[in-house]
Amino acid sequence: MSDSNSSPPLPESGRIALRVKAGDQAGWGRWIPGLNTLRGYQIAWLRHDIMAGLVLTTMLVPVGIAYAQASGLPGIYGLYATIVPLLAYALFGPSRILVLGPDSSLVAVILAVILPLSGGDPQRAVVLAGMMAIVSGTVCILAGVARLGFVTELLSKPIRYGYMNGIALTVLISQLPKLFGFSIETDGPLRNLWAIATEVVEGKTNWTTFMVGAVTLAVILLLKGNQRLPGILIAVAGATVVVGVLGLDARAGVLTLGSLPQGLPAFAIPWIKTTDIVPVLIGGCAVALISFADTSVLSRVYAARTRTYVDPNQEMVGLGIANLAAGLFQGLPISSSSSRTPVAEAAGARSQLTGVVGALAVALLLVMAPDMLQHLPTSALAAVVIASAIGLIEISDLQRIYRIQRWEFWLSIVCTVGVAVFGAIQGIGLAIVIAVIEFLWDGWRPYSAVLGRVKGVQGYHDLKRYPGARLIPGLVLFRWDAPLFFANAELFQDRVLDAVAASPTPVYWLVVAAEPVTSVDVTSADMLAELIETLHAAEIELCVAEMKDPVKDKLKRFGLFARLGEHAFFPTVGAAVSSYLLTHPVDWDDENR
Repeated sequence: MSDSNSSPPLPESGRIALRVKAGDQAGWGRWIPGLNTLRGYQIAWLRHDIMAGLVLTTMLVPVGIAYAQASGLPGIYGLYATIVPLLAYALFGPSRILVLGPDSSLVAVILAVILPLSGGDPQRAVVLAGMMAIVSGTVCILAGVARLGFVTELLSKPIRYGYMNGIALTVLISQLPKLFGFSIETDGPLRNLWAIATEVVEGKTNWTTFMVGAVTLAVILLLKGNQRLPGILIAVAGATVVVGVLGLDARAGVLTLGSLPQGLPAFAIPWIKTTDIVPVLIGGCAVALISFADTSVLSRVYAARTRTYVDPNQEMVGLGIANLAAGLFQGLPISSSSSRTPVAEAAGARSQLTGVVGALAVALLLVMAPDMLQHLPTSALAAVVIASAIGLIEISDLQRIYRIQRWEFWLSIVCTVGVAVFGAIQGIGLAIVIAVIEFLWDGWRPYSAVLGRVKGVQGYHDLKRYPGARLIPGLVLFRWDAPLFFANAELFQDRVLDAVAASPTPVYWLVVAAEPVTSVDVTSADMLAELIETLHAAEIELCVAEMKDPVKDKLKRFGLFARLGEHAFFPTVGAAVSSYLLTHPVDWDDENR
């Protein structure tokens, strides 16, 4: 260990750290980043990590309990899902500061799976949640080893916002009955909202319970932006003291957490019924996608702050191992926390030792003082979850998207409605389908242009943008702004032929500006062969400019390169135009040459 009193080493100002990936490392450091951290650990960090860990504990306990209860499990299992995963991630996670644990973004997915399958049996719910964590962990590990850390990038921001907004609304609605002091049969967010309204109108509200929860929520929201004051701790501790001192549990029927089981989580394999396998697998995969999407974004944010690099594949492996540990030690699926990580950072965390200290402190609480939280009201825990759900809702960025690209805004709204109407599992399926459609649409109906010469401007430009551009007699310059593949092959052919038909003079050459074309598949290759024949029959020569070498290699394999001839390929559009003017004497004065 080093004896420096400095913070973790940073690159020179204005510089970026070398991107050292997990696969580039040798030995155990490749798979256990925690060992590398330990080798470079500085003694001066220890004081900061211990203090940050103790501060973090004040968040870990109420939040862990709240998210477990929101997921349909006894609160103690939220603490179990906090202890072992934090220890596991400290060893296998690449991020220096990230804090993992039960999270509000997973609540709706977990609840959607275990609620119909458990039949109200808490122990069966625990087993189902544990197996979901194992499935999620296994998927993340396999994806990380296969270097699939990029997959979450396939979901665009608007779609992610839409899905998370839907999740936030679902979670918020699910906690309202606890806030009002009654229970309902859960049957989807919209039906739940109607049932809640009915219960309130019929006078089923426990107003003491509601006041405790509402005040707790107000304190959390008021202190949310204050990094010096732990808002959740103050609010939850205050509610616990008030209920305990005034005896509101006995006098006013305020439901409380009760005593927690003493002791640490034990190793246990969660065996589920064969009939539960399919929904648990689907739910586990959904958890894996959501948790890694959240974790990768948060990890990159904090890596950027320290000007370091976090390998997304190793991040996926670290998250997977942490989820695996949660499932094998009586926990529930976990993710990174956007509420607990800033607390650790603000408290001065220097390394993952902060998480280790927090895990050990929670473990000590369960061993030494499990009755400390027995008067904690469930409406206060509901307030914690509601505050977190409100924090998930993205409005300002959606307003920006609405201003700049409305169709992406409406995609986001569709995702939100899909989650709210159909549920979390179906909602993520809808989000993925929309993402695929969005991806395909850009390539399916791409932009194309006929190019001309603009006075005073170098190069050749889109006639739609420059209506006054001059066309070279007998030459059509056509640009296609997408890869060529099966979905747009016919459209390419139609637009090329339309461009030829619209020419004011007889066409001798058609030059495709192919710089944006990054790929050609079999379907589009067959289309090009047909197009060559069509143009040849009309005595028009097809030429290509600015085509990338990898795409040219594909044309060679398809036999199109030989069919067109090497003379038909030009490095630039200008070179193609010059060659045409040399072989076709036309009335053309290039004023910009």
